[in-house]
Amino acid sequence: MTHFKHPSPAQIVIAGFLALILIGTLLLMLPIASRTREATPFFDALFTATSATCVTGLVVFDTATHWSAFGQVVLLLLIQIGGMGVVTMAIAVSLFTGKRIGIGQRYLMQESISAPQVGGIVRMTGFILRATLLFELLGTAVLAFRFCARPELGFFKGLWYALFHSVSAFCNAGFDLMGSAEAPCVSLTGFVGDPVVNIAIMLLIVIGGIGFFVWHDVYTNHLHFRAYRLQTKVVLVTTLALIALPALFFAFQTFAGPEWASLTGGERALAAVFQSVTNRTAGFNTVDLTQLSGAAVLVMIPLMLIGGSPGSTAGGMKTTTLSVFLLSVRAAFRRKESVQCFGRRLQPEALRNAAAIGSRYLLLFFGAGLLLCCVDGVAVRDALFEAASAVGTVGLSMGITAGLSRVSQLALILLMYFGRVGGLTLLYAVAGGYAPVPAQMPQEKITIG
Repeated sequence: MTHFKHPSPAQIVIAGFLALILIGTLLLMLPIASRTREATPFFDALFTATSATCVTGLVVFDTATHWSAFGQVVLLLLIQIGGMGVVTMAIAVSLFTGKRIGIGQRYLMQESISAPQVGGIVRMTGFILRATLLFELLGTAVLAFRFCARPELGFFKGLWYALFHSVSAFCNAGFDLMGSAEAPCVSLTGFVGDPVVNIAIMLLIVIGGIGFFVWHDVYTNHLHFRAYRLQTKVVLVTTLALIALPALFFAFQTFAGPEWASLTGGERALAAVFQSVTNRTAGFNTVDLTQLSGAAVLVMIPLMLIGGSPGSTAGGMKTTTLSVFLLSVRAAFRRKESVQCFGRRLQPEALRNAAAIGSRYLLLFFGAGLLLCCVDGVAVRDALFEAASAVGTVGLSMGITAGLSRVSQLALILLMYFGRVGGLTLLYAVAGGYAPVPAQMPQEKITIG
């Protein structure tokens, strides 16, 4: 009798995201999902469902004008489940229904949220769910003050807009409802000078993008930085640097130009910080991206590739991958045998994993950019920007997504999927359950550099 091998946790995570995308596609194809009550074509629904599940934000239709209330609810559910993780939401259902969480489910949960160990994973899941609900409700309450006060929205529609954008921001999705028939896909450009909306969205993005275990570490140890785990320290320092340095660049190089003279000094400063925060993970924008200089775009592309942090709602290579790269470079210059940080020595496999993830993201990024150039004749800048946005699950766009061919859009679908499930998860899923061979090849030295 043939015995089928049980799927690994990584394979189950990947299959769960794929199943959610297919379910979302079928729901978005229903006539009730569109405002015109006409069925949305399969490929367009697939692209939108993938973008929502993978919390990216790239769209082929304006969310507000094409999708009905039913369609927008479907998108919100896909964003929420995709942002929190399919396995996390499945475990949440088991917790609420009182079902026992078996050891297999605990291992799945560990894989889903990149937990360092299985112990305490159920308690951690409960903490994640409570914190998520708290942050999203607080974001909804703050945004409701602005949206409900707008005459064209009113109270109930404004409340729905506040909830939608709060969840979208926390899950780093970048979907918005601000478009109209006259001005589709405008994102948050109408709020460039609104500090309440800007700060609320930025805080939700950062909190959602730093990772579940960073929340728990900060919650447990409060503001005692020395008591934090190494990963928490690395994530917080790297995140702060990736926000502050690009913000300074945008403020003094990009928005200091005469083409932005219509903005006040405060609006320019706010726009600089907002574009720095949203650029790595979220996909919202408060200025017209097509008006940005080439230097600004050149800075934004690698930021989009880096993405958020492990075990978060964000995609991309992750901040820890960048940190390990930079720390290894520092160790090489100092002729250190090991990579060190905050008085700790990193394990050897950390650098191998960082190299594997980083190289695959770069290969996919350049490959997809080349494909867009060859198939659709897209300018190199726009092609690389779109590819980085897709694989980093960011969602920022130069406005070319809807006009791309099916081949190029399929490439973006694959990039979004890969960027959300994560580099290591995909590698483990492909490798399956194969154990490493203990034998080693003969060693020989080569010259580097």
